[in-house]
Parts: sequence; structure tokens; C-alpha cells
Amino acid sequence: MKSYSDYLSEIFPGIKVQKISIDAGFSCPNRDGKIGTGGCIYCRNDSFSPGYCKPEDEVKEQLRKGKKFFSRKYPEMKYLAYFQSYTGTYNKSSEELRKLYYEALGEEDIVGLVIGTRPDCISDYTLEILSEINKRKPVFIELGAETSHDTTLRLINRNHTWRDVMDATARIDAKGIHCGLHLIIGLPSETREMVLHTIVEATKLPIKTLKLHQLQVLKGTPLLHMIERGELSVTEFSLEDYLKLCAEIVRIVPENIVIERFLSQSPPTMVVSPSWGLKNYEFMNLLKKYL
Repeated sequence: MKSYSDYLSEIFPGIKVQKISIDAGFSCPNRDGKIGTGGCIYCRNDSFSPGYCKPEDEVKEQLRKGKKFFSRKYPEMKYLAYFQSYTGTYNKSSEELRKLYYEALGEEDIVGLVIGTRPDCISDYTLEILSEINKRKPVFIELGAETSHDTTLRLINRNHTWRDVMDATARIDAKGIHCGLHLIIGLPSETREMVLHTIVEATKLPIKTLKLHQLQVLKGTPLLHMIERGELSVTEFSLEDYLKLCAEIVRIVPENIVIERFLSQSPPTMVVSPSWGLKNYEFMNLLKKYL
């Protein structure tokens, strides 16, 4: 099983690379009313946004703060500017997107871009901009797909379809841009068999990476309120059961697709369940031992 760091070292030989998250003031079409309101029912953006990530700060200022944070430990580190918060290709004109992306690339020690977005928010003009940049420095697109089951996508208020995922990955691949999928394990109504079906369907797509994590029920989210009202229930994996499921996923995913991670790590004060108290690298050690 090739690690994500091994994958990056093949693209950036001889250097260590770290993502720096950026909040550039994007929104999402299921937040602003275009296809829905309220966003994904499990989403709490501050659960994964670093303290230096503030939309009122310019992109270059956020990057400088991020570099200062990471360089204490790794002075020789290079960085990927990671447009992580919300949908990093949405509600901006082509001129605005170009300005944001090139502002990030212009900062010292930035060696590439990572764009977190949705499969229904990849316009032709966005792909042209990213293709242009990709000829200079590597671009990585992370598509929030979450599941291959359209019934679940409606239930969690994503409001795109798996057909959108198939279309977007094909168009991104045709431009020669690195593409990865983000999937969530344990979404409401989904069985173990449904999770594995999603993994199988994902492996049929022209992707380079999979980013997986367990569903976290977080305080202050619509998901928690719906559970408390008895409108939804979620599978509460034990750590052992989740390890076994991840081991089965490893067996399914071909070696040409890199699994970036298996675990999400929101601040413990925000998490209702599951409360495993593990960091991603600790889980990876357990998984390797189990395998």
C-alpha cells in the first residue's frame, strides 16, 4: 500500500511537501440557495480549518502564517496552497479565480495547488485556468463525492449525483490534472455493503487518490439535531469494526490508486461520536499491524 507521502515524493522528488489550508471566501451551491440551503448536514467548517485560516486575510497572508506554523518543525519544507474551505471553484468569476490561484502560486516556496471542490462545480473555464497552471506547477483537484448512492446524497443535502462525479473525473483526467475523491464512511442509511459498493465504483474512475474518513457527528450540525429528534440514525462503528472495514477497502483498491487517509480528526470538544481519541498516523499504525 503506497502512502500519500510516497505519492507526493514521486511528483516532488527530494523535497518534503505540506499542504497549507486557505479560506478564500468561497460558498457552496447547497448553502446559497442555488440547489439548496444549509449545506451538508454533517458539515462544520471550523472543525477542520486551522486558526490561521481566516477569509478576511489575503491569500498570501494566510500562506505566510501557515508557513510560519509549519517551518518551526521543518525549515526546508515546501508547500501546496490548499483551497480547502467550502467549494474552491464556486461563486467566483474566471478573473477572480485566476487572481486567487496565481496569488497563491506567487508566494515563496509554494510548489503547487490543491483545490477542494464539488463534482457539479467544475466549469469549462475553471478547467482551462487549472490546466494552464498545471503546465507550470502541479495542480491537484479533490472532489467531494462522499458516496456513490444518490439517495444518500439527497439525504445529506449534497444535491449532486454520482453521474456528476463520473463526468467531472473524466473531464479533469482529459486535461491531465491529478484528481482525487473524498469519501465518507458511515453516512446515514448506508450499510457496510453500500460503503464497499462505493469503493468499487470509485476504483473504476480515472483518479489518482482516495481520501477516506469516518462520519463524525459534530456539535452544532443539522445531523446531530436530526439524530436527537429521531429523524436519522447512523452506524456507530467500534474501532475494531472500522479497522476491519478499512482492511477490506485496502484489498479492493488497486495499487495505482493511493489512499491518502482513513481518519478525520476534529477537535475533541466538537465531537459527539465516535470518540476514538486517535490521530491519523496512530490509526495507520494500527491498520498496518492489523493487515
